[in-house]
Amino acid sequence: MLGTSLVAMTRRPALLVLSGLFLLSATQCDAQIFHKKKRVNKSTSVENTAEPDKILYNKAMEDIKHGRHEVGRLNLQTLINTYPDSEYLAKAKLAIADSFYKEGGSANLTQAVQAYKDFDIFFPMLPEAAYAQLQVAMTHFKQMEKPDRDRTHAVAAEDEFQIFLSKYPNDALAPKAEQHLREVQELLAEGDFRIGYYYYVKEDKKAAESRLRAIVNRYPLYSKSDQALWMLGNIWQSSEKKEMAAPYYARLVRNYPLSPLVPNAKSRLKALGAPVPQPDPQAVAWMTAEQNAPRTHEAFIKKPLGLVRSGPGQELTSAAKVGKPTMTPASESEAGIDILNGGNPSQITGAGTGIVATITPTPGGGSGTTSSVETVTPATDGSEASPATQPDATPAPTAENPANGATATGTADSTPKTDATPAGAEQTADDAAKADAAKAQDGTQNGTNGDSKKESTSKKKKGLKKIIPW
Repeated sequence: MLGTSLVAMTRRPALLVLSGLFLLSATQCDAQIFHKKKRVNKSTSVENTAEPDKILYNKAMEDIKHGRHEVGRLNLQTLINTYPDSEYLAKAKLAIADSFYKEGGSANLTQAVQAYKDFDIFFPMLPEAAYAQLQVAMTHFKQMEKPDRDRTHAVAAEDEFQIFLSKYPNDALAPKAEQHLREVQELLAEGDFRIGYYYYVKEDKKAAESRLRAIVNRYPLYSKSDQALWMLGNIWQSSEKKEMAAPYYARLVRNYPLSPLVPNAKSRLKALGAPVPQPDPQAVAWMTAEQNAPRTHEAFIKKPLGLVRSGPGQELTSAAKVGKPTMTPASESEAGIDILNGGNPSQITGAGTGIVATITPTPGGGSGTTSSVETVTPATDGSEASPATQPDATPAPTAENPANGATATGTADSTPKTDATPAGAEQTADDAAKADAAKAQDGTQNGTNGDSKKESTSKKKKGLKKIIPW
């Protein structure tokens, strides 16, 4: 009995060890079975059942999201060429334009403008067409320079924002477009104001008046319009027509009542004997809202960087926040630039009419002041200024000129012949004309011969100088 008990006691640890090893192996097998990957039937997978155009679009958008713009555009172009009837066609075209815009650079932004315009042409009825038009304007807005630099992109941005607001006035993006249009017009007005102020300091009154008048007539929301009106009043007050300064002072008092220049403008109006207008209530409300509008101020650390920055800075923060921006496109008459037109034959309506130059100064816009008009008409073409003397006492008949409505006595070829004119006078006039033509021809020939002789002698002198330099 004792022996059997000892054998049993010695076998128990072995059994315990064996049972523990069995349980451990069983748990490991269960763990391996639990973590084993399940086989998936590829014929029913999501990637296999999805549309191939959708796969291309998603892959392209993922590439663009991670900065791989060229790869993403290549996949989107493959989608457009391979699946022209896909529902992702419009999204792919818009994504290509957005990719160019996000990548940046002058070349990519030019491609973005063209891509957005193509989208607007192919899909004008989609809701995204408004976004595409706004992005065209924002592409030019992104490339604007300082006020004293190239203003090509600023002018283009103004045109595109105006097109957007005229086509989509009720769109959700219209407030954003209006604010950007105010900023663009502030930049353009600042450039013209700097030129006008330069001429104003140089006392070039004509050039300064032209620039400043264009500013106050086209950009009433400009932050320095009151200063432009004050300078215009000073220009006219220092000239002979002092009464022309009153409308500008009156506009300053009426349209910018909270300006610090209003008291001085009122005193100038009293000195000129002109009535002092009352401030416009709408102008008071607008200037009050402008003063209370929140504005972002540039950090003190970034101010020195403005010297090397190419884009606008202070002009964007000082732009108006309230008010309707100007929606009319810029014209040549409002640009403040003198344009000289030559003798275009299409502008000559009558046989006896030359170039007519009309000068119409309109200071103050719609202030109600009369403008003086000066018309300059040269002599008739093909005839001299003084009429030819006639031997007969009977005067030549008068003919009305259809171009200017005035009666002119003339001996030009266009006037009809009458029996009162003798034939001898006509022959003498023809002989005199032929003699003058012959003299002129002889003079030109002599002149050309003299010029050729001078040229030959000068060439000989140059050749001698080459041989004998002293």
